[in-house]
Amino acid sequence: MKKVSLIVYPAKELASTKQLFSKFLGVEPYVDGPYYVGYKVGDMEIGLDPNAQNAGPITYIDVVDIKSSLQEIIALGATLQQDVKDVARGLLVASVKDKDGNILGFRQNPQRT
Repeated sequence: MKKVSLIVYPAKELASTKQLFSKFLGVEPYVDGPYYVGYKVGDMEIGLDPNAQNAGPITYIDVVDIKSSLQEIIALGATLQQDVKDVARGLLVASVKDKDGNILGFRQNPQRT
């Protein structure tokens, strides 16, 4: 079963948005940098992205094989928004846009041997 594990919000005003989310979520960020601020709330991660180009949040679903997941959803009519990208030591993300303009994300955790 796939699970939603991450929601990333655009944050053009990172300092004030971080303050708002810290208060709203009741926790301090576990990652606090100029390019990304991340909060852990249970097994969910809430992220703030000051460089986001989208107008709203992106919900990411954990997948085992990001490339095949992209192929499957594109075959159903979605269009590629961001191709597979390594964002942190093997953590892969990608996103698509559905016909309503919603952006849907995929996240594949690093393969550990």
